Amino acid sequence: MSHEMAKPVIGFSCGDLNGIGMELILKTLGDHRLLDFCTPVVFASNKSINFYRKSLPDANFNYTSGRDFSRLNPKQVNIYNCWEEEVAITPGQLNEIGGKYGRISLEQAAQALKDGHIHGLVTAPIHKKNVYSEEFPYTGHTPFLKALFGAQDVLMFMVAENIRVGLVTEHLTIAEVAKHITREAILSKLKIMHNSLQKDFGIDKPRIAVLGLNPHAGDEGLIGNEEETIIKPAVKDARHQMLAFGPYSADAFFARGQHERFDGVLAMYHDQGLIPFKSLAIGEGVNYTAGLSAVRTSPDHGTAFDIAGKGKADHTSFLAATFECIEIIRKRMGYSEMRQNPLRKMSARMLANAVDEKIEETE
Repeated sequence: MSHEMAKPVIGFSCGDLNGIGMELILKTLGDHRLLDFCTPVVFASNKSINFYRKSLPDANFNYTSGRDFSRLNPKQVNIYNCWEEEVAITPGQLNEIGGKYGRISLEQAAQALKDGHIHGLVTAPIHKKNVYSEEFPYTGHTPFLKALFGAQDVLMFMVAENIRVGLVTEHLTIAEVAKHITREAILSKLKIMHNSLQKDFGIDKPRIAVLGLNPHAGDEGLIGNEEETIIKPAVKDARHQMLAFGPYSADAFFARGQHERFDGVLAMYHDQGLIPFKSLAIGEGVNYTAGLSAVRTSPDHGTAFDIAGKGKADHTSFLAATFECIEIIRKRMGYSEMRQNPLRKMSARMLANAVDEKIEETE
């Protein structure tokens, strides 16, 4: 691994300007030990950074600013100035300004990721309704990044040290969920999860559990037939390529700790996966967008307007998202090197010695 990639450049979008995003960034990057692991670039403005720095007098946050990626300072936090104008910041208030500048930060950070100026992106929380518009017709980070990178499909993958949960459907009403549970959708998400577990998490032969859609996984068709007609056939198809099992009844699956036997769990809808995930991850959960050519992570919570600007935000999940981003970049590099050269661990001398010994054995 090159020195550059040993210390990757990580971008940070500020999230809704009136939410807790800036506070999370200041608290996370205020610990200068993080500079040993990455070169941070915050996509915001000096003025907005200084506004929130005043509310955190104990934050030891020093930075350099500019708009030239070739002149980043690896020994300090770098601020990429996305705007120069004065902005009326009102912590805790849901308004157009907070959403507008959160969107500007995200768009410029994501473009820098796509252009290769940064190696990974950690996104602070946005308010979905506050950013949704004709200019930004997306229900969140995941669909926006999918469109920007031209990905055929992506997976909202919630990860923590003790559990990983992916979703077939994301931000849909319960009334809409069943319409989107198809054999093709399940297979697509399983393939992304399997590939990600290998490439991004270093698991050679991952075991994946698939949850049912209905209570008790349909009770063999007694409570809905999606398990029999859609989910079971999809799992059977997937088993030609990976170790996939299920469908499992979601309540019993998590209550009995069965998730500990698997490297990943595929849930059918948002709350089915996120309620147990957030309960078991204990505040250290990370939202990872699997299936992109680049690496993006975020904390597993929202804007928290009720505590914004009060210095109360817990940055544990944001810090976990930062380290997860760095680790996935490194795992991808290692996976790529392994695929390019399976004998990478053997030096030329070791290989030559092995050949010489084989020749001597045959003489």
